[in-house]
Amino acid sequence: MSDIQLGPSAHLDTFARDNLPPFDEWPDLLLDDFPYPEYLNAGVEMTDRMVEQGFGDHTALIGNGRRRTYKELADWTNRIAHALVEDYGVKPGNRVLIRSANNPAMVACWLAATKAGAVVVNTMPMLRASELAKIVDKAEIGLALCDTRLMDELVLCAKDSKHLAKVVGFDGTANHDAELDRIALNKPVRFEAVKTGRDDVALLGFTSGTTGEPKATMHFHRDLLIIADGYAKEVLGVTPDDVFVGSPPLAFTFGLGGLAIFPLRFGAAATLLESATPPNMIEIIQTYKATICFTAPTAYRAMLAAMEEGADLSSLRCAVSAGETLPPPVYDAWMSKTGKPLLDGIGATEMLHIFISNRLGHSMAGSTGWPVTGYQAKIVDDDMNEAPRGAPGRLAVRGPTGCRYLADKRQTEYVRDGWNLTGDSFMQDEEGMFHFLARSDDMIISSGYNIAGPEVEAALLAHVDVAECGVIGVADEERGQIVEAHIVLVEGILENEDTAKRLQDHVKATIAPYKYPRSIRFIKELPKTQTGKIQRFRLKHNNT
Repeated sequence: MSDIQLGPSAHLDTFARDNLPPFDEWPDLLLDDFPYPEYLNAGVEMTDRMVEQGFGDHTALIGNGRRRTYKELADWTNRIAHALVEDYGVKPGNRVLIRSANNPAMVACWLAATKAGAVVVNTMPMLRASELAKIVDKAEIGLALCDTRLMDELVLCAKDSKHLAKVVGFDGTANHDAELDRIALNKPVRFEAVKTGRDDVALLGFTSGTTGEPKATMHFHRDLLIIADGYAKEVLGVTPDDVFVGSPPLAFTFGLGGLAIFPLRFGAAATLLESATPPNMIEIIQTYKATICFTAPTAYRAMLAAMEEGADLSSLRCAVSAGETLPPPVYDAWMSKTGKPLLDGIGATEMLHIFISNRLGHSMAGSTGWPVTGYQAKIVDDDMNEAPRGAPGRLAVRGPTGCRYLADKRQTEYVRDGWNLTGDSFMQDEEGMFHFLARSDDMIISSGYNIAGPEVEAALLAHVDVAECGVIGVADEERGQIVEAHIVLVEGILENEDTAKRLQDHVKATIAPYKYPRSIRFIKELPKTQTGKIQRFRLKHNNT
């Protein structure tokens, strides 16, 4: 792909474009189906442009007890964009971090920063200061916008950061009582958005590698629209009458697509839940007559368990499952109890969103479906030779989106011969449908969250009671997988439940709580190679 030509850029801060991979390491990009103009601002397309198209009075966002129309969202984001540029000095190309649970204010901040030409980094509200610091350092982030209820860890991060100069609070509730809100309320409702190029970087999606060192995936303004104009249009058939609901964090590209980009691209409504427990999801579907649900398989299983007799899900026209493989028993139970289509799909942060999916009217248990229009997929061996139908191998995919890591040598591991290698083992049947077999690497996927074992190991090793440890993922009926830690304790420390709980609490306090080991096994020594490397496969084998 050495013939790649990047179009015009509005970025005065050229950090993002400067840190794109060399062109010869890019995947092939198949863009013929997505002819966007040279200049494109995704924030404008999902707000002001929708108002121009007559959706001004349509509900755009539902959350924290109120509805907001597209006109209100356009005005709100324009005011915030003014504040970012005029009061906080945001220049096109600057990176802006956003920390919040799923709520309308987070969406407004993301859209406003995008309009201002910034490169947005949405982050999980559960991340600790040490995890945020890795993101801030890698992306060289100077400004962070944070829900005032979640300031502590970010302020702690900023205290020791050479990059993060300013943390600004916004009100994640509907009260508009925080610094950013007060400044924005005095701004005009019209804003001349930055004339970004279609291949200016708009979003950095961070994902854990198996080493625990975060990778930043770089996505252009056009990519944000491609996933809507491809998957959401073809597979979901989104209309302005749709109401979206779901649990994935907006910091995940799965959540950002399903709960913000897809509805806003088509004049539909997004219902945002800060606490998306299964009972909450059921209540919201009933209350707002939601039509499309996005979540992970473990949540669908929990929703089924929480569903009381008489729960009315009749408004749903489809449910989307991704983030981890959908077990056939969960698919069968959902179809039996609700009668509503459940579409399994696979996406990746590197690809931005779902690229293989089942279809309405044609889905089945144990199948991930067919490539979304614009994408190609095949099963390959270690030498990139295509495997025969029915044979297992590595999933290779290419299409209009693809992996571009920010300054990361792991780019050449993910992209080979123009194809993206997702780290999944698949099989393709005689009808061309793709079937998930296993992860090809050591990534632990629990309830849709990617967890890197070495990161959990590092947290455990920071405790004075731990001499050595090895972390693996083990099968779990409810969560797909859970984190299991095999721990060698310091001499004299008792191997009991109190010690296990003390170590679990330590991990929760050190890194995001969802990464803690739900299972702990105390052992006398870890299996190792002659060179001293932990043999995790033997821990897995000993577990069976």
